[in-house]
Amino acid sequence: MAKKYPAQNFLNRELGLLEFNRRVLAQAEDASVPLLERLKYLCIVSSNLDEFFEIRVAGLKEQAKLGGLASGPDGLEATQILKRLHAPTHQIIARQYQLFNEELVPALAEQGIKFLRRTKWNEAQKEWVRDFFLREVMPVLTPIGLDPAHPFPRVLNKSLNFAVELQGKDAFGRNSAKAIVQAPRVLPRAILLPPEISGCPHGFVFLSSILHAHVGELFAGMEVLGCYQFRVTRNSDLFVDEEEMKNLRVSLQGELPQRHFGDAVRLEVADNCTPAMSDFLLQQFELKAEDLFSVKGPVNLVRLMRIPDQVERDDLKFPPFSPGMPTLLQKKGADMFKAIRKSDVLLHHPYQSFKPVIDFIQQAAADPDVVAIKQTVYRTGSDSELMEALINAARGGKEVTVVVELLARFDEEANINWAGRLEAVGAHVVYGVVGHKTHAKMLMVVRREDGKLRRYVHLGTGNYHPRTARLYTDFGMFTCNEEVCADANEVFTQLTGLGKASKLKHLWQSPFTMHSNMLLAIRNETRLAQEGKRAQIIAKMNSLLEPEIITALYEASQAGVKIDLIVRGVCALRPGVKGLSENISVRSIIGRFLEHTRIFYFRNDMAHNLYLASADWMDRNFFRRIEVCFPLLDEKLKKRVLDEGLKTYLKDNVQAWEMDCNGFWHRMTPGRGSPVCAQTELLHELGQPLAIAED
Repeated sequence: MAKKYPAQNFLNRELGLLEFNRRVLAQAEDASVPLLERLKYLCIVSSNLDEFFEIRVAGLKEQAKLGGLASGPDGLEATQILKRLHAPTHQIIARQYQLFNEELVPALAEQGIKFLRRTKWNEAQKEWVRDFFLREVMPVLTPIGLDPAHPFPRVLNKSLNFAVELQGKDAFGRNSAKAIVQAPRVLPRAILLPPEISGCPHGFVFLSSILHAHVGELFAGMEVLGCYQFRVTRNSDLFVDEEEMKNLRVSLQGELPQRHFGDAVRLEVADNCTPAMSDFLLQQFELKAEDLFSVKGPVNLVRLMRIPDQVERDDLKFPPFSPGMPTLLQKKGADMFKAIRKSDVLLHHPYQSFKPVIDFIQQAAADPDVVAIKQTVYRTGSDSELMEALINAARGGKEVTVVVELLARFDEEANINWAGRLEAVGAHVVYGVVGHKTHAKMLMVVRREDGKLRRYVHLGTGNYHPRTARLYTDFGMFTCNEEVCADANEVFTQLTGLGKASKLKHLWQSPFTMHSNMLLAIRNETRLAQEGKRAQIIAKMNSLLEPEIITALYEASQAGVKIDLIVRGVCALRPGVKGLSENISVRSIIGRFLEHTRIFYFRNDMAHNLYLASADWMDRNFFRRIEVCFPLLDEKLKKRVLDEGLKTYLKDNVQAWEMDCNGFWHRMTPGRGSPVCAQTELLHELGQPLAIAED
């Protein structure tokens, strides 16, 4: 039976996620952020909210159907949480559209980037739009009139649709009053017009405006009384019955297409939609009034994310940067194995390049002395040099083993495709352990040197994904330390074979030892504080939710341990509560890069123990995933991580937010002191001149 903790000591996860999105939205509100980047942040909030409804709200609705008993440490039942989410979700979305319409659109227009409204098109624009509609849009549309022979269609998750009100009879004498038009996903949601037509350097027309203007072409001889955008968000959590499943890949391939047609959880409509049509749509999707979001503008802001890429205005974007390279690897074509034999190599992304990781696998694939390569894959993208290198290695006769996590949310299809390609060239592909996602970031190369086999390992906090390595902050470490490599090999053996878990010398592993070792490290600081010694914990992660860890931190605080937590997303711990957590501070950094590093520092009576991990302090990471936490054994690298990954972030007073005991966040300001922006400082410190930028 799960241990119970006082509910008042914990904050709610879902409300915490909404607070995180408020912090991201603040970036879109910030006039000091480049204009096109502000538009991106606005789109990121929409993307985050989509997933919030698809997963978190959908899960709560499922719980509510089953009785909605409290399942989290905060003691709230599903129905209570859903009620509490209603006001803040509507507030955030209303603020998004207010910001879009009243600030961003006018500011963009001043820079020659305009969204041309249908009511203000001139004759040349009308002609261009009509031609585009007839040539590019109309051929791929399938209008569906609603009558007994044509019931309401299955509407894809998050797709753009139009509800059309009609009057009159069609060619068959039918008198249908409603029709649905689904906009194909292949069409862009904002179309760039030629400058000579738009009258500005960058003039865009929304696909919704084009359809509004010409929807009558789809219903010849009938009168269009109204045309209303709508979009439905559905439950997108995949269900695979592990007891009935015989082949995970086959089961998942059968389940993936159904993701687009899960139960509806949210309906978005344009603000011109009539109450009668809104009620009709709610009825069709079996939703309630509180699930309706009426918005002033495009119902899918996410698709506007592509606009900055279509506008060549570097002055309206973050300045370009070039990732740096560790000294050992600065020479072009540097031998990765020789460099790692000299000393452990640490990479701090995106400030330092991800290219050495690609070079490492490519060199291993081409090296005749390499006999085996093993790697875990959680997210790597649909186009990956790393995966191509593994395929080439397998083609070349090397023993290639890849642990592919097929249940990496929203990357399932890409991972299935890579698994198929790897198997086709003879690689060993395994899918980890059923019931435990493989989230560890591990890569091992076995090389024959001087008649013996030597192992080289890369361990990291982030995915093997070159694109996100330019956007996410992460650490990665190369080592050929025999004990660390032996530990990594043991984890790979567990993932691919069968047998009891062996004791590891350096690595902490979920679901076996990471949770207990974290608790021991926290409690050790508590003991030291009780003995009158200085005790300190600094931890950086994406989320903090696990109740036993939080309780141990409360106990450490009460003993006098100084605890600084840097939590990007949701935090269930209440800091600064008298008698409970007075010695705990919680901050969040929201900036140009998505903070993704997991770093755990324990002072341990001047031993200064420091660990990097793939895991957050969440139940799922400790108990339902295969994760790895590894120590920094090299004192120079330990100091680097402490300085770059923790101390610099604790000094930030530009992009930092501090959380109060009620879960509300307050943005820090430099005040009279000098402004300190951690991400900017690290770019200057670790980057390199653009003249020697990587390709």
